[in-house]
Amino acid sequence: MDLFNASILFETPPSDLFRHLQVGQTECRKRRIWVGRVKLYISALRLEDGELLLVVSPMLNASAIRDYALRWEIETLFSCLKGRGFNLENTRLTDPRRVKKLIAVLAIGFCWCYLTGEWQHDRKKAIKIKKHGRLSVSLFRYGLDHVQMAILRLIGFGKKEEFKKVLAILRKKKPDRTRAL
Repeated sequence: MDLFNASILFETPPSDLFRHLQVGQTECRKRRIWVGRVKLYISALRLEDGELLLVVSPMLNASAIRDYALRWEIETLFSCLKGRGFNLENTRLTDPRRVKKLIAVLAIGFCWCYLTGEWQHDRKKAIKIKKHGRLSVSLFRYGLDHVQMAILRLIGFGKKEEFKKVLAILRKKKPDRTRAL
């Protein structure tokens, strides 16, 4: 739910509560406020575009924004595993041990594709940025397409050099991590 469009839920609009926050600053209110008919704790982060990211919780949690960021990374992972390339939901596996192994392999595949997308974007051909400031294609998708093409070339045409480059991305000891997932 977009809480800004549902400002009527708050006794005091969040934009007033957190008006003082600068870009990148977070704050966790120490007192609960009414949100609808429930008293909750509220935390906020001022985003780069000036908007507020709000997290509400029944318990005081000074790290609510950080916890939400970690959760969001996991949501992004599962979104990619389910519908953006790996189609995890199409599996007919029911044995929990096999599902666990499949998810482990897919997580490695996700990391490979994401790192390849970063490598492509930073060193080969940058992804176009749309008018709203977001990439036209995700780093994961960019990497997935490249890994798929490298594998197809390896199988079909015997061009091993491209595949070796993509495979080497997984072996980096200290990847230069400049962005979060």
